[in-house]
Amino acid sequence: MPLFSRMIVGLLVAAGTVVDAPHAAPSGTFDPIASVVMHPRCINCHQDQSPRQGDARTDHLPLVVRGTDGHGAPTQPCQTCHQTTNTADGFVPGVEDWHLAPLSMLWEGLSKEQICEQIKDPARNGGRRTGEQVIEHMKTDPLVLWAWAPGMRTTPPLSHEKFVEALEAWVNAGMPCL
Repeated sequence: MPLFSRMIVGLLVAAGTVVDAPHAAPSGTFDPIASVVMHPRCINCHQDQSPRQGDARTDHLPLVVRGTDGHGAPTQPCQTCHQTTNTADGFVPGVEDWHLAPLSMLWEGLSKEQICEQIKDPARNGGRRTGEQVIEHMKTDPLVLWAWAPGMRTTPPLSHEKFVEALEAWVNAGMPCL
């Protein structure tokens, strides 16, 4: 049988028929996405018990805790300081419903490959079952969008438009994590 298979392939090649091998997904398609989601604007709130602040990712001052729902302790919810917009001087960031990411979306201490796998997993990404749903979240969620309007803080290394383009390329490539 192997001889017969080789003969058929040989005849197809001789006849000018192209036999395509399966195409591997481009490696590195998650790299530009990782450069954003691992940037302090994102990872500072993808924490377990307390958010971080600034590019140095220092402990939040005043010291605050997650609380049961990611909105802070009952005695000091996030909205005590974080209002619906950044303060006029840009010192205190703000957006509607400021809060930490759900614990299922904890990225602190994970590699880019682990974060990639987590973003694809509906049990750990807010129930998003398709790549298109992940893209929609990244395109429209006010907390995500805030990363590109953070007051006096640095912004992620890609523009939001380029970030969305990178997400689309990643989804179209089959969402590879290598």
